[in-house]
Amino acid sequence: MFPDPQNLRELVEGFSAQHFTPEDYLDHCLRRIADENPKLRAVLDVYVPEARTAARAATQRYMSGKPLSDIDGVPIGVKANIAVKGHVWHGGIKAYTDKAAEDAAVVQRLRAGGAIILCSLNMEEGALGAQTDNPWFGKTHNPLRHGFTAGGSSGGSAAAVAANLMPVALGTDTMGSVRIPSAYCGIAGFKPTQTLMPMQGVMPLSRRLDVVGVHSQNITDARIVTSVLSGIDMTNTKSDMDVKIGVMIWPDSLDIEPDVADRFQKALNKLQASHSPFARIDMTDYDFSAARRAGLLISEYEGAQYHAAQYEKTPEGFSEAFMSMLNWAVDQ
Repeated sequence: MFPDPQNLRELVEGFSAQHFTPEDYLDHCLRRIADENPKLRAVLDVYVPEARTAARAATQRYMSGKPLSDIDGVPIGVKANIAVKGHVWHGGIKAYTDKAAEDAAVVQRLRAGGAIILCSLNMEEGALGAQTDNPWFGKTHNPLRHGFTAGGSSGGSAAAVAANLMPVALGTDTMGSVRIPSAYCGIAGFKPTQTLMPMQGVMPLSRRLDVVGVHSQNITDARIVTSVLSGIDMTNTKSDMDVKIGVMIWPDSLDIEPDVADRFQKALNKLQASHSPFARIDMTDYDFSAARRAGLLISEYEGAQYHAAQYEKTPEGFSEAFMSMLNWAVDQ
């Protein structure tokens, strides 16, 4: 059995030492998908010929001692609302059947770093929802417990990484769509600031709120991939930057699992030892429900605007539930 490296550095070190090749590891991922995905339903389309070509090229680079980046040869899946050239770009909506003419900007950057674009991943229809129970492409199950939700809207991305079908996947986050499924599936999910990732070639829900994010086994791997995607080296933990950390003081009514609260406090203690005193931000009187309603209204209204032309052409390709949410915002 192929050993599952515990992180990207271990994987790339294995490539560099020629303990195994990117082609070997791709075969391992393809076997995992074939064995596990029928019951998981995280992966939609697998780009086998292109992936094998990319793995072969990465293998040659490692044999020559010239990898392109810290993710050269790493198989990465992408959420189905992120364009991959030559493949259907549907965003979880049956109505969209055209193949993408170009890669999304984030996919271009992954390829430039030598990553292998492995597959498209299941998601909530139109990226609106938190369960990934898609009416057209099926329900994604949580790898930790079959029959339970993987979260959403990037549920396929989180479930695929949690099930070790691939080490990293891209998702998009509007109001939690990377963070929620990553939390549900027990992996790391990173939503960067909006200006960090290019959004060209991403089917939007809300242009004002959407961000491409990373699902990975740990935050260090997310940092490595984000460095390639953003062009900013985030792997160097020694910095002369004036880092300011704010800690939110939550209302007593907010329920937190004791283990989560304990781990959070331990992380704060570790940061406190190496940074200036934290800014304390009192969230006690903050209206979380109002913020959520406002975010949903923005997302649904902007989503309705984006999909209006396609809906006029193929209304049967949009589910009634999805359209009712979009139309609710338009009617307000």
